[in-house]
Amino acid sequence: MTRVEGGIGFLTLNRPKAINSLTHNMVTIIARALTDWADDESVRAVVVTGAGERGLCAGGDVVAIYHSARADGSEARRFWLEEYRLNAQIGSYPKPYVAIMDGIVMGGGVGIAAHGSVRVVTDKSKVAMPEVGIGFIPDVGGTYLLSRAPGGLGLHAGLSGVPFSGADAIALGFADHYVPHEALEKFVAAIVADGVDAAVAAFAIDPPPSHLLAQRHWIDECYAGETIADIVAALRDHDEDEAKKAAEVIASRSPIAASVTLAALRRAGELDTLEDVLVQEYRVSSASLDSHDLVEGIRAQLVDKDRNPTWNPPSLSAVTEQDVEQYFAPADPDLTFEEDK
Repeated sequence: MTRVEGGIGFLTLNRPKAINSLTHNMVTIIARALTDWADDESVRAVVVTGAGERGLCAGGDVVAIYHSARADGSEARRFWLEEYRLNAQIGSYPKPYVAIMDGIVMGGGVGIAAHGSVRVVTDKSKVAMPEVGIGFIPDVGGTYLLSRAPGGLGLHAGLSGVPFSGADAIALGFADHYVPHEALEKFVAAIVADGVDAAVAAFAIDPPPSHLLAQRHWIDECYAGETIADIVAALRDHDEDEAKKAAEVIASRSPIAASVTLAALRRAGELDTLEDVLVQEYRVSSASLDSHDLVEGIRAQLVDKDRNPTWNPPSLSAVTEQDVEQYFAPADPDLTFEEDK
């Protein structure tokens, strides 16, 4: 849902029963509105919110991805092509882009929000890149953000997929400002009345301490391992209970998805731009459509909901370098941004 009020372009993700999960049509509407507003002198800034009380956006419509993967994968590829181009459009948007990251912000929701220029979290924010739990790999520019987080924090967030708080999001580099949930209505009204900078100055407060940042002493140590097996072993052997919990979580994830995620994050850290990383992510996502684990992971979590996926390869030791490398082969056709320049 799009509207312009007081010189502000409002994008409201409007599927509250699905926690505003992104459909292909929603991506198309958002991209078109941003294109129109970029050249509209009457629009000073953009504000992105989610309808309902549960969150900004729980991610992409993965059940649609499931059905596409079981067919020929073409619809999923078209969706990702437009979605990743939208992520890049947000990352280079010429006007203030204010993302209200209240409540649940996961997967595709991170792509809609965390590449914006003014990223606001609250005391109710619950942010995550949980893709490894369904046999997938962080995308929507998530590996760009995770690879640039301090120390091993990005690896921990990406490989475990566990949610983190608004304060953690700021520490990770996913957000900029902390505004209490109860002040959001007045904050948005102030953007319309006084502009983005004045609204931030009036309503943003210091975030509480980041729980993740306080765990860096064991996170940096344990996630320095060369392989996923090394990382899991280090976590299991550490004295910290939270390290042991992280080991069990990662060990329960898809072995191939976890292995590819580790490689994707390390490679993303060597790439220069968000666009470069999105090209890599498109290749990885496209390759995932041909994998066993993406369909099986979505089936177990969201279709049959038995929460009991059977991964293939079944263990980390069974994953080969060739298994990982094939995820990074060029897609046909590849994602490009040449026509945008």
